[in-house]
Amino acid sequence: MDLHALPTLTNLSDCVSIVEQENTKIVRVIHDKATAGISLFGGHVISFQPTGQNDLIWMSDAAIFDGSTPLRGGIPVCWPWFARIGSPSHGFARTQQWTLIEHRESEAGVVVTLGLTANPETLAIWPYQFSLRLYIAISDTLEVTLEMTNEDARPWHFSGALHTYLHVGDIRQATTTGMGHEYIDSLQNNMLCQGDDTLQLTDTIDRVYTQPTPQIHLHDPELKRTIVVENEGHNSAVLWNPWSQGAQSMADMTDDGYQTMLCIESTIHAPCISTGITLQPGEQHQLKTKLAVTD
Repeated sequence: MDLHALPTLTNLSDCVSIVEQENTKIVRVIHDKATAGISLFGGHVISFQPTGQNDLIWMSDAAIFDGSTPLRGGIPVCWPWFARIGSPSHGFARTQQWTLIEHRESEAGVVVTLGLTANPETLAIWPYQFSLRLYIAISDTLEVTLEMTNEDARPWHFSGALHTYLHVGDIRQATTTGMGHEYIDSLQNNMLCQGDDTLQLTDTIDRVYTQPTPQIHLHDPELKRTIVVENEGHNSAVLWNPWSQGAQSMADMTDDGYQTMLCIESTIHAPCISTGITLQPGEQHQLKTKLAVTD
C-alpha cells in the first residue's frame, strides 16, 4: 500500500495526518526515520517502513477495508482472547473502532497512542469493563505495546496476541532462529513437539512455541536483511503461514500471498479463557513486540 497516495482528511502535525482507504481511517506517519500507517479500525498497524528499507509489515493485496471485516495482514490486536477459545475468533478488539488519544513527535520519531474501552457491543460479547491503550513508537524500530487495565469490580481472565505479519522476499528462502525447540503443533491436534534450531518452511505451519528466546530472527536473503523480533509480556511465540492451500481458501488473500509473509506473534497462549492471565480490579498488563532490521 502506498500511504502517500491515500487522500488526506486531516493534517494533525508536520508528521501525522489522517488519511482514508475505502471506509477505513488511517493514521499516517511520515518522519525522517520511517513511515507508518495505523488503521483506527482495529487499532491495527498496517505499515512500517524504515527509511531506505522495504516495509517490514506484510499486508494482503486483497485486504478488505470496509470498516467491519478484520484486516488481513499488519499487526492485528487479538484480545481479550487468542484463537478460537471464544467467539468471535481472536476476540473483538480487531473489529472495534479505536480512538486516537495522542501523538507526539521529536527528532527521534513519533509515538501514537490509541484507546478502546468497553461499549455496548463489547459488553454483549464479554461482560466486563476494561481500558486498552495501544502505544505505537515509530523510529528506526517499531515498538507496539498493548496495555490492558481491569476497570471492572470483578477479576477477569484473558489471553491475546499481537499477530504480526512480517514481509519477506521469498518464504522458501527465509529462515527463522530463536523461536526455541518446544512447540504445540495446531496441525497435529495440539501435539507437543520438538524442533530444530533453524526453521525453513516447505509447507504450512501453525505452531505455538512455548520457550522462545528473547530475540527471534527472521533471516531474509532475498531482501538482504534480518528482522529482529523482541517480545515482552508473553508466554509464547506463534509462527504461522497458511501456504498455498490456505491462501487459496481465503477471500482476503491472493493465491500467492503466502510466498512473501510469515507471522511471528507475541502471544499469551491459553487453552481456554479461564486458564489465561487473571487481572484483579485496577491491575494492568502489557504485551509488547518490537521490530528492528539489520543487514
